Amino acid sequence: MSEPNARRTGGAWAVVAVLLAVGIVLPLLVGLYDSIEPRLGGFPFYYWFQFLLIPVVSLLTFIAFRLSLKATEKDRPAFGLPAEPGDDTRTSGSER
Repeated sequence: MSEPNARRTGGAWAVVAVLLAVGIVLPLLVGLYDSIEPRLGGFPFYYWFQFLLIPVVSLLTFIAFRLSLKATEKDRPAFGLPAEPGDDTRTSGSER
């Protein structure tokens, strides 16, 4: 049986997965934006929607990254690791 407190950040990882999935799945659903109208600056919807996706998906990826850093920071002590990767005070084999 697993410990109930071993993974307290499961919700954060679920949000990270959803944010990243939006950036992967939405561009693949071409039927949603396969049209000419409405036009924006002379560009058909098909093109300007894809250009709009670039900053939107970049922002979603950045948010997912920041959430993953926070979740990793909380998960590391639960797995017996130091809070920060560089904080490990154990000696390596070469320092003995």
